Amino acid sequence: MSNSFGQIFRITTFGESHGPAIGAILDGCPAGIVVDEDFLQQEMDRRRPGQSRITTQRQEGDRVRILSGVFEGKTTGTPIALVIENEDQRSKDYGHIAQSFRPSHADYTYETKYGVRDYRGGGRSSARETAARVAAGAIAKLFLKQQGISIQAFVSRVGTIQAPPYTELDLSKTEDNIVRCPHEETASRMIALIDEVRLSRDTIGGIVTGVIKGAPAGLGEPVFGKLHALLGSAMLSINAVKGFEYGSGFDGVSKRGSEHNDEFYTEGERVRTRTNHSGGVQGGISNGEDIYFNVAFKPVATIMQDQQSVNKDGNAVTVSGKGRHDPCVVPRAVPIVEAMAALVIADCTLLARSARA
Repeated sequence: MSNSFGQIFRITTFGESHGPAIGAILDGCPAGIVVDEDFLQQEMDRRRPGQSRITTQRQEGDRVRILSGVFEGKTTGTPIALVIENEDQRSKDYGHIAQSFRPSHADYTYETKYGVRDYRGGGRSSARETAARVAAGAIAKLFLKQQGISIQAFVSRVGTIQAPPYTELDLSKTEDNIVRCPHEETASRMIALIDEVRLSRDTIGGIVTGVIKGAPAGLGEPVFGKLHALLGSAMLSINAVKGFEYGSGFDGVSKRGSEHNDEFYTEGERVRTRTNHSGGVQGGISNGEDIYFNVAFKPVATIMQDQQSVNKDGNAVTVSGKGRHDPCVVPRAVPIVEAMAALVIADCTLLARSARA
């Protein structure tokens, strides 16, 4: 399986949902980055299960152990090994699907591809794997902070309930509520909807919006390494993601070129655009404006209802939902989106250093 992402700033993850641990090897991180372990844990706490009534009640401390690559609080330039112990597995919750395929899960496709699968919580296909990405992404954020680059994501939609555009919001309020929407009235409606769905033993999807500020012009490549393509690849690798758009996205098709083009002007010594339909990326390369994008998450596939399926022998079976699962994944997906964006931007920052003499 392809378990690595990035070219210079490169992450490789390992582990399964119900194994002893999950983790990541982060290679290519420059030496001298101050590693704030409290910040790392804060990022893990934003993703960890059991944090509110609208998330899975699995209880994991998600304490990160750094095994290598950091000395006296700074990165050494050597591979950074990060390990997170699994503490609250209930493998017995999955015995009923050892021979059956859950609808819209990776059970059937993994079985077909490998001839064997770890059915306990989905094994390697579980969203539990993303905890390792958040740990590595936290280090990427610390590196980017030194470059003056920040990354902020928030829940912009749950079901049909949508928040105003990010330009009208105070993103510092994202963590003020359990759904991670920085618009109080919208957040209240989102939480009420998730509660309603949870009590009906169902699930619902939503959208996470990401905003990258401070990225300089010149990140990304003109052909196969386009910045928006790398961000899209990163986001689409996250469990339950069904769509990615940046800038005006699909809404842009309704505009004419005269409406959609971002006209240039100068602000001091800096070239700016009057609008930002491009989402901060033109020709696959960042132009110095905010980079913004949307990531669509489907309703969680595990529902606490009986569903019809088949088993390994092709016989019809009824699959019953068991275990502890999120009624809506987007609140916990916010730090995952940020982490993957940070890994992309960190990698592109290092790659950009080789573009000119």
